[in-house]
Amino acid sequence: MDTFDLIVLGGGPTGYNAAERAGAAGLKTVVIEKRALGGVCLNEGCIPSKALLYSGKVYNYTKTCDHYGVHVTGSSIDQQAVVARKNKVVKTLVSGIGMSMKKYGVTVAEGEGMILGRTAEGFQVEVNGTVYTGRNLLICTGSAPVVPPIPGLREGLKDGFVMTNREVLDLEKIPEKLVVIGGGVIGLEMACYYSTVGSHVTVIEMLDHIAGPTDTEISGILMKNYQKLGIDFKLGCKVTAVKDGKVCYEENGKEMEAPADKVLCSIGRRAVTEGFGLEKLGVYVERGIKTDEQMRTNVAGVYAAGDVNGVSMLAHTAYREGEVAVNTILGKKDRMRYNAIPSVIYTNPEVGAVGETEASAKAKGLDVEVVKLPMAYSGRYLAENEGGNGIVKVVVDKKYHRVLGVHMIANYAAEIIYGAALMIETEMCIDNLKEIVFPHPTVCEVIREALFDVK
Repeated sequence: MDTFDLIVLGGGPTGYNAAERAGAAGLKTVVIEKRALGGVCLNEGCIPSKALLYSGKVYNYTKTCDHYGVHVTGSSIDQQAVVARKNKVVKTLVSGIGMSMKKYGVTVAEGEGMILGRTAEGFQVEVNGTVYTGRNLLICTGSAPVVPPIPGLREGLKDGFVMTNREVLDLEKIPEKLVVIGGGVIGLEMACYYSTVGSHVTVIEMLDHIAGPTDTEISGILMKNYQKLGIDFKLGCKVTAVKDGKVCYEENGKEMEAPADKVLCSIGRRAVTEGFGLEKLGVYVERGIKTDEQMRTNVAGVYAAGDVNGVSMLAHTAYREGEVAVNTILGKKDRMRYNAIPSVIYTNPEVGAVGETEASAKAKGLDVEVVKLPMAYSGRYLAENEGGNGIVKVVVDKKYHRVLGVHMIANYAAEIIYGAALMIETEMCIDNLKEIVFPHPTVCEVIREALFDVK
């Protein structure tokens, strides 16, 4: 029986990237995936949603380009063509991952993996009757949508009235009325797209603000931009039932109804820790598989990375966690750090954030200065955003005179925020950061302007 150096259970961003790194380092590796390489992110999340959002952005340009001296008449959206292009993008990328696995000598086992236990030779995982043995096991089973016990919700999922992130990306007919339960990133991105292409969208959120832990001033600006699109927000409201043709919710103690042709349930995601034999290994689970800074579990030789550990459910976090696990297996000194993980909302405008907000810093007892500038300080932003209301906020540690957080709402924010993450990760002092030359004219140089306003 062949024994692998590493069995990777799950072929999403964590799994395929970790398998690639392990294979490149000479580890004999097998990655097990029950659906398609790329997992939820590539097939049902990050990538397909961005394909839809870009189509929506292009369509919106045709509706607003008069501001820039360009006149377009008769533009329309072809939802079937949008979905077809999305599928083409996904297929291309999935194929590319398969080629990478071959390049680095990684064995791909298609099917649902079931942990059998541990023998003297290593961990054993069965896939379609074939048993794979590995000296190390990396669990990357990801997450699944949370489906709360709201009356009618599960029934709606069965008959197609209610959708999760998977089904909403395959709609070939734009719903006239879409109700989104949950004002987090997934819900907002889909609300933005479908509102742009013609749906009347209502977002129902239990909190008094949208976008979860996002800086509240920025989330407020974001909501104003969404409201200009025609999105209705019901904040501080609790959904009480989902019925055919409507969503019932409680607002200020009163029962209200929102009519709907389709409902998107995007309340959150939970780590997948059941259904694949994890209990046979005695791995400790608490709202996800518990891991240390090297992604090690309480069982020697078993690692967990990505959404399954419940720490930071972002694909780019998953990439890095998988790399830390592989480096640990290789005997390289490495550890996972979460203080400079960027987050992005890919709507129009985009939101980019990394590090501490003013509120989170103060909650930790940190003495901070917050510098805020309008994005209009950037010549390029002003040239490309008629009536734009974006801002950037830089949170600075007064004691050590270094950046703790950067939060911005603007076009290109997703492409800029990594630079802010680098500032935080390297712990460079403000004076040294001021010496870095930014290209001009660019949107990113507004961060440099903010640094010069630090006292």
